[in-house]
This record gives sequence, C-alpha cells and structure tokens, in this order.
Amino acid sequence: MLKIQTRPADEIIVVDNSSTDHTAALCDAAGVRRIPVSLPGIAASTAAGFDAAGSDIIARLDTDSRPPADWLQRIEATLEGTGPLSAVSGPAYFYGANRLVCWLGRHLYLGGFFWAVGLLMGHKPLFGSNFAVRSEVWARLSGTVIRDNSRVHDDFDISYHLRPDMTVTYDPLLEVGVSARPFENLQAMRSRMAMTMETFREEFTAEPPLRRLAERRRWEREHGRRP
Repeated sequence: MLKIQTRPADEIIVVDNSSTDHTAALCDAAGVRRIPVSLPGIAASTAAGFDAAGSDIIARLDTDSRPPADWLQRIEATLEGTGPLSAVSGPAYFYGANRLVCWLGRHLYLGGFFWAVGLLMGHKPLFGSNFAVRSEVWARLSGTVIRDNSRVHDDFDISYHLRPDMTVTYDPLLEVGVSARPFENLQAMRSRMAMTMETFREEFTAEPPLRRLAERRRWEREHGRRP
C-alpha cells in the first residue's frame, strides 16, 4: 500500500527483527530497504528504523497496517506549518474480527488510549500503528528512548520522552486499518496489558508523571502557549 501513495515515500524501510520467514526475499522483490535487528522487541526495532531513516519526516506503520493512498500526503501537509519539533498521529479502524470487537477496539481501547494517555501527558500521544515525527524530534530523542526492554510499548515510550517544546498534532482523519489480533483471545489481551504495566514502570521510575506534567505546564505558562 505504500507503493501506491499519492505522495511517494522517499524511502521504505522494513525492520526485520530476527524473522524466520521470507521477509528478506520479499523486501528484495519489493525493492525496499531491510534493516536487520537482533535485539528483541518492538522498541528496539522502531529505534533502529528511525535511526536509519534519512528523510525530514519519519513515518511509522506496523507490518499489518493498511494506510489509505493519501496517508503520506496528509502527514506532509499536516506537518508543513508546524515547525521542526513536531509530530502527528491519528486513529485506526480494526479489521479481522467481528463487528463488536472492532467497534470496541476503535472506540473503547483506542479512544481510551488517546483520552487517558493524553490526560496523563498533557498532550496527545503517538499511536504506534499510525504516526510520524520530524527528524529533528528523533535526533533529540534517539539517545533517551528505551531500546533494551522487549516488554516496552515503543509509541508510549517515544510519547513520554517528548519535551515541552515539541508539538503533537492529532488528526482524526489520518486513519489507517490495523489488525484486531491483540483482541483475539484472553492470552493476547493479558500479554498486552503486561507490556503496558512494564512500560509504565520503566517510564514512571525514570520520570514521575506528575513531575513531567508540571514541567510541561510550566513551559506553557512561560511561553504563553501550548507547543
């Protein structure tokens, strides 16, 4: 689907985290750049892919994300007037399950994520299956994000490391399709919740959430605006 974007990607990078299937051959056939990563976990994979990217805007999708044809065009247009320290994220619809599960995933799970985490952080978070950051943002964050814990959600980690002078735009029309596999059984849900709790433990130990929020509010007062 990235091959049919109305705004072609400057480069497509696939991060291969020790796969045992035909990922390498598929990447060669598609003419995309493959980055092998041996350190386990999605956090390590995302960081490696962002490190390798050379464009001004770095956009991220999951392997099973389904972006519309104008996904990259919309990202570029949204970030055009937002400054060098900016990011954008949007929602998703779920596929691969019954209507009720997909509805609950979209409105309760994902809607709750944006609301609750946004309240906690004082700004909209980045949703891992559908976001982009400017390269200047990643240059500031690359040395601080967690890479060596496979139980950490990369999107929450990157969101939590955003500094007060960094802007997050939430575009409700920047929507992609994502797999409903996380809701397919109780074990999958438990695993996801365990990752969430581990992510909270890592982030809150390094920087307590109330202190982080107070720092952001103080920055906003001093500069008379929200970034």
